Amino acid sequence: MTALPLVFDAPRRDKPPRHLADLTREEARAAVTELGQPAFRADQLARHFYRGVSDPAQMTDLPAATRAELAGALLPGLLTPVRHQSADGGRTRKTLWRLHDGALVESVLMRYPDRATVCISSQAGCGMACPFCATGQSGLTRNLSAAEIIGQAVAAAAAMADGEIPGGPGRLSNVVFMGMGEPLANYARVRKTLDALVGAAPHGLGLSQRSITVSTVGVVPAIRRLTEEGLNVTLAVSLHAPDDELRDTLVPINTRWKVGEVVAAADAYAERTGRRYSVEYALIRDVNDQPERADRLGRLLAGHRAHVNLIPLNPTPGSPWDASPLPAQREFVARLRAAGVPTTVRDTRGQDIDGACGQLAAADRVEGVPSVAVPVPSVEPPVPLGGEADQDEA
Repeated sequence: MTALPLVFDAPRRDKPPRHLADLTREEARAAVTELGQPAFRADQLARHFYRGVSDPAQMTDLPAATRAELAGALLPGLLTPVRHQSADGGRTRKTLWRLHDGALVESVLMRYPDRATVCISSQAGCGMACPFCATGQSGLTRNLSAAEIIGQAVAAAAAMADGEIPGGPGRLSNVVFMGMGEPLANYARVRKTLDALVGAAPHGLGLSQRSITVSTVGVVPAIRRLTEEGLNVTLAVSLHAPDDELRDTLVPINTRWKVGEVVAAADAYAERTGRRYSVEYALIRDVNDQPERADRLGRLLAGHRAHVNLIPLNPTPGSPWDASPLPAQREFVARLRAAGVPTTVRDTRGQDIDGACGQLAAADRVEGVPSVAVPVPSVEPPVPLGGEADQDEA
């Protein structure tokens, strides 16, 4: 089993260029005045950024002579699209982004009849070392800056507004932190991103906290901090096993914070918010899908504000891990529901484009078990194109 670091610091790399989204409003206004412009120009720049405007020529409320300078100083391009892949008739679009230092991350935009959801990454790679997740096995490259995280959501919002996804112009409604990385291991930047997602224009996207989901493998101190700070986002806990013996192997961070501690922290969050949390559980054939483990999970969560979201695993090529067969899925669901635990099986998007950025892919939830096995998108990490990207790993 891979040893976990004592701290969650990512390897040191060159910092991304200064960006307005990494600054407080006061810092942004000060930066603009240092460039010889009135402070209110910072608000104008923020409005352009959160609308997805990147071309200075389109920033017509700024003086023509200063547009390029202001944009270059405070709105540098941090995310360069390498490629888009579409599935589900274009309603699912996966984007591979190259960052300023060559690191690669992915986001997935999914349009449904009643909403549009983007799954975003918070780290390049992941340091949690879960053995069934290729992203986790690839190691951690670095934390993303707040601007790099926010930029993924801004790009998705702009794609919806511009009608790039079939169905005409629309609005981004949901954001899930289920892409590459462990969000709560990059707490400060994720926290700043949450403020930007819910912030009103011109300094945010104006989303509801309830439409944002933050996933974690169980970084208990960070869950407690999230609770103390009074946020009301949806919490998703990637449990994958109801007992410490197995979870120590499947989710190595369990050697630090055991199943009982993780559930207690999630319970405290649910108690404060009055909202149930999601328990993510990847069903792996003959590993964690046995009837007795369903019963253990039922006993663990019965009477709690918890909803179990089962994920039929889609293994990567050459992986020893395989999806649970449909009969095992059905029995697992039945036993959990018999224990009084609300349970659904995750339906998925983008199966033919490896739509996930790690095991915890964003996807629709449907009641009951699918009539056929529906795998989650692949857990493979992004692949460099032509060897151009820097893929140094922790």
